[in-house]
Order: sequence, then C-alpha cells, then structure tokens
Amino acid sequence: MNFKKFLTLLIISLLSFHVFAQHNIKGSFPPLVGQQVKLVGFQDLGIYTIDSAMVSEQGEFTLSYADKDRGMGYLAGEDNKAYFVVLANENIQLKGEVFSVPESIITVSGKENKQFIKYAEEHRKREQALSAWVYLQKIYRGDSLFSIQKYPQQAIEKEMLRIKQEDLDFLNQLDTNTYISWYLPVRGLVSSVSTIAQYRSNEIPATIKAFRELDYTDGRLYKSGLLRETIENHFWLIENSGRSLDSVFIEMNTSIDYKIENLVSDEKKLNQITDFLFKLLEKRSLFGASEYLALKVLNEESCTLNNNLTSQLESYRAMKIGKTAPDFEFNGDVFAPGYATAKSPKKLTDINASYTILVFGSSWCPTCPDELLQIAGLYQKWRKYGMEVIFVSLDEDQDIFKKFVSPFPFISICDYQKWESPVVKSYHVFATPTIFLLDNKREILLRPSSTKQVDAWVDWYLVQENK
Repeated sequence: MNFKKFLTLLIISLLSFHVFAQHNIKGSFPPLVGQQVKLVGFQDLGIYTIDSAMVSEQGEFTLSYADKDRGMGYLAGEDNKAYFVVLANENIQLKGEVFSVPESIITVSGKENKQFIKYAEEHRKREQALSAWVYLQKIYRGDSLFSIQKYPQQAIEKEMLRIKQEDLDFLNQLDTNTYISWYLPVRGLVSSVSTIAQYRSNEIPATIKAFRELDYTDGRLYKSGLLRETIENHFWLIENSGRSLDSVFIEMNTSIDYKIENLVSDEKKLNQITDFLFKLLEKRSLFGASEYLALKVLNEESCTLNNNLTSQLESYRAMKIGKTAPDFEFNGDVFAPGYATAKSPKKLTDINASYTILVFGSSWCPTCPDELLQIAGLYQKWRKYGMEVIFVSLDEDQDIFKKFVSPFPFISICDYQKWESPVVKSYHVFATPTIFLLDNKREILLRPSSTKQVDAWVDWYLVQENK
C-alpha cells in the first residue's frame, strides 16, 4: 500500500471514529422496571430516536449516543414525560424515580449535565427574585406614598443589578468549548420573552437585538430543540411590544433583513427557515411581514430556493392583497344550490355579490372538511351581508366529490385535474385549504388563514357597516 492511500484510509478511519464514537447514559430508576425508555435527540425542527432500552429488574438501563448527536436530548419512559440531558460527548450516570419529577433525579456523573442542572435551578430562583424586585420597584417609583423614599429605590436597583451579574458570572466561567456555554444563554433568551413583555418592557429593545444577532447558520442551534422557539418568540415579542401595527411591521421587516443576510451563505438553512417563518407569519395574519419576506427572498440573487418554497413565495407575489384575481370558467361539475339551472353562474364574473370567498380544498385534505362545515354553518349569515362562497375542489374522483359537497349550501366546482387544474395554477395554489376574499371587482381584500378569520372580518367590517 502506498503512503498516499494509507494516509487517506487513516483520515477516513479517524473521521469515522469521531462521528460514531459511543457515549453512555446509565440510569438507575427502580419504579421504571420493565418499561422501555428511549433517548431522543433534536434535529432542525424535529426530533429523532437515538437509542432505546428495557429497564432491568434492578431498575437499571444503558443508552448510547454518538458524537454526531452532540446537542440537547431527552429521556422518556412509556408515559412520554421528558427529562432533558446534555449530549456533550461524555458518559452520564443518573439516579432517580421517574422522569416527570426532575427534583427526584440526581446526576451522579457528567460534568456538563451537572452544570446544566445547577444553572437551571439557580437561574429559576434568580428570575423569581428579579420579578419580585421589579414589582417592588414599580411601587416605589409610581406610588406617592413610597416615591419619596430614595434609599429603598437605590437598594432595589442595586440588588437587581447584583442578581443579573451573578447569573452572568456563572455563564462567563463556563468553558467556551462546552455545548452548554452556547446553549444556556440562548435558552435564557428564549425563555425570558413572556416575562420581559409583561414585567420588564424596558428590556424589549435589547432582547430583540439579541434575537437578531443569533447565528442561524450555527449547527448547534439545529441540535438544541430551540430552533422553532427562537423564531416564534422573536416575532411574538415584536408583535406584543406595545407598538403600533405599522411600527410592528417595520421592526419585523428589519428582523427579516437580519435573518436573510445571515442565511444567504447556507441555502439549505435559508430554505428551511424561510419556509417556517413564512408559514408562521401567515398563520398569525401578519401579512405585511410575510409579503416582505416573500419579496425579499425572491429578489435575493445570491441564493437558490427549492421548488416548493418558490411556489409558496411566488403565490404571495402574484396573489397578494390589492391585486386583481383572475376570472375563470366553471369547468367540470358545478353544484350551485339556490340557483335556477338556467341562471347558474358559468364563470367567476357571473357572481352577483359584493364579496366572494374562494376556497381551494378537497375531501382528502386533513383540515378542509372541518373548515368547509364551519363555512356551511356561517353561510346564511354571510349571505345577508352580500357575500357568496365558491368552493374549488382538487378532488379527482367524481363520486367522492359529489358525496363530499352534497351538504354544502354554496357553489362547488371540480374539473378533476387536482394540482394541474387551470384555475388552481392561475391562483398559484400550493396547499389546501387556501382562501381568498374578493370584492365585486375581484380585488383581493384578504388572504384568510381560517374560517374564523373570515367571520371576524365580516363582524368587523360588514356587520358594523350595516348597523
């Protein structure tokens, strides 16, 4: 064997050893005798099972994980209650009763796990004390009975600073090569959001800034179980920061700029985060921000989007609020209860209504049947205010379609071409249900995420107008 080939094999061997080197988690939990326990890891926005084992008659089990699993994980028994562990490429030994009572569990060995538990316990107490001091500070500043007492105010402020510094000192003394030295500050940021929004609003700008500065290309984030929460809590805090709606969208758009700039160097992560954030903003009806995200990413020339994401974003660009929706023929089967056969509409522009709700869905869509039944229940109320409903089905079987729409009191159409239907393509529909609210000139007024949102719009605009 020549030297070059030997060196190549040696490198492959060393890399393989690093990726697949095994570490053990040994547990002694007598009440779990005979149960199966599993070790679960985090990957991106999901989870995966790393290992599982049966608890012996002595109440003991051993689970293994590899270097590639480095991050956070949790142990779960048959009741699926989780006990979190740090998968820090170290052997871990635990003793306890059940995973659902963390106070009963002792970490016998595992340096990073011991530090994780110690910080979690101390940080919780510090946060409770800090909230109490914040409450007292407001009283001493806002109540004339106490506001003249300067010494207590100074003492409260001093103690609050001491608590924060003590927490910071713990984090600063951690070895920067450890996983928890990265994880604990990020976890603290994510978990602080509701408290800051409710009790410490002066910290909102700094917290939003900290979210913006997170590195979304860092692989540690994708193994932490915090990826979803970092995005959700970031935008929730902006939404609930006490700003006007216009200001909220300005802040969200700024945060989107930070994310895209950070992610353009990693196309896989860019696609993943954009897809999740776009759906999140749509779900919360934050259409100003979702539109900005769609256009921002579509206009970014230095990255490539996968086909599904491109379809979603192009849908938003082509069918955004304010644009005119295309007219279309009612091809295939048309059911129009309440219309005489001779007067049955043949196309969208035949509908004589002040407003039209277009619903794209199908019998096989998991959420469509429930949404359509809700619409059926509200249909007569909506009709009183000049609104018509058209259901465009993506079904492929005629008998199934007819049976599915038979209870609906509104217009239902189907050409049995599913995603290849011309109307589906012209409206850039990529998922079901998709809903559009149009006025009598076919201008898109709203892209509702649910029937409840449509009904809220009816109550807010139409019912109020007619009072």
